[in-house]
Formats: sequence, C-alpha cells, structure tokens
Amino acid sequence: MPRVLLIEDDRAVREGVQLALRRQGHEVAAAATGEDGLGRLRSHGADVVVLDLMLPGVSGLEVCRRIRADDNQIPIIMATARGDDVDIVVGLEAGADDYVVKPVQARVLEARIRALLRRVGASPEGALPKVETHGELTVDRTALTVSSEGVPIALAPSELRLLLTLSASPGQVFSRQQLLESVWEHNYHADARLVDACVKRLRTKMGEPPGQPRYIHTVRGFGYRFKDAR
Repeated sequence: MPRVLLIEDDRAVREGVQLALRRQGHEVAAAATGEDGLGRLRSHGADVVVLDLMLPGVSGLEVCRRIRADDNQIPIIMATARGDDVDIVVGLEAGADDYVVKPVQARVLEARIRALLRRVGASPEGALPKVETHGELTVDRTALTVSSEGVPIALAPSELRLLLTLSASPGQVFSRQQLLESVWEHNYHADARLVDACVKRLRTKMGEPPGQPRYIHTVRGFGYRFKDAR
C-alpha cells in the first residue's frame, strides 16, 4: 500500500485529500506544518510527499529544499494555490518532481502519485547495457545509480528518469512534449516548465557550468538532446 505524507495547513483541504486518497488505497499521514512534516518523514518515512507550497513558519519551498539537502530522493508533488508560473518554477527548481494547482482535484492528484510511483525504479530502455560510461559520467541502469568520476550523484526520481531517457539515445533530439509524456506521463501541453526546471537541476548536479552544457544540450525552440562528453 503506497504511503503518502500530506503536508497541508488548511484543515478542510487536509481532511478532504486524506479521505480521497485513502479511498484509492493509499496509506496517508498528514501534517499541518513544515516542521511536523519533516519530523514525520524522518521518523516514519513515506513513498511520496504531497507538499503545500504556502505553509506557515517553515515554507513549503524550505521543506522541499531540506528534504533534498538530506539526500532524500523521495518523490515530491508540490501543491500551489495559484497557477502562477513564478511560484511553480521556483518550487520545481527547489526539487519538486511534479505539481498540482489548488483546489486540488483528487483524480488529478491520484494520477500524479501513481505516475510518480511507476517511474521510481523503472528504466526506460531495458535492452540497453546495464552500465554505460559517457565521458566522466557512469549510468547504471540496473542499480539506477549515477556517478561522476566515481562520486555518486543523488538524483530525484524525475531527474533520474530524464537522464535515463536522454542518455538512452545520444544525439537524438527530444521535444519537451516527448519528454513530458515519457518522463512525467503528462499527455497534455503547457507544462514545458517541468522539463526545463528538471534539466536545470540535473545540469547543476552533474557539475555542468552555467551556459556551458557538457551532456544535456538545448535545441532552441524545441527541446533537448544528450551528447557524450569526451
């Protein structure tokens, strides 16, 4: 049974989402503050975190950053009260894997949770070599680990899945929509910011200098491609 940690300060929203997710077979723990949520995550763990962006005290953005700073690669779905591009992009760049806009529709949240959990531990190309070397980068598709010069790189689920998808076909250009469908399982348009924010985080973690990508190259106006760094 998937374990969901819901961090939401609005009691009515919290109880409504809890009820809806439990009806779908999820085990749900809830917290009203960022501090309480972090404590519950450290003591009890979870399979996915649903995190309100606007929390009192320790904000949702700070909670997200702290989870990632602890090298905790648990999937995070961010909930924002507005469909504001700035709020969403900031949240995604802080480490969230996906987002929903409040008021949260239970069926949308359930679909996002299921998609995230399917992506964890799934390699997009099972027929590829188990271990690949791309310059200084080593990708183990069986262990689902990535390292640079032997140093492990902790990647969030969306970052890992994106890298696995791009590196499976070096030189191939992927549109943002193709990546949304393959990595996030989103079959609709207008979420290119998910891809762009994830690429930005991935480049940073792989040590790529700003404006000088070694592995993930931008194809202006279209998408991205992976190129071996030699």
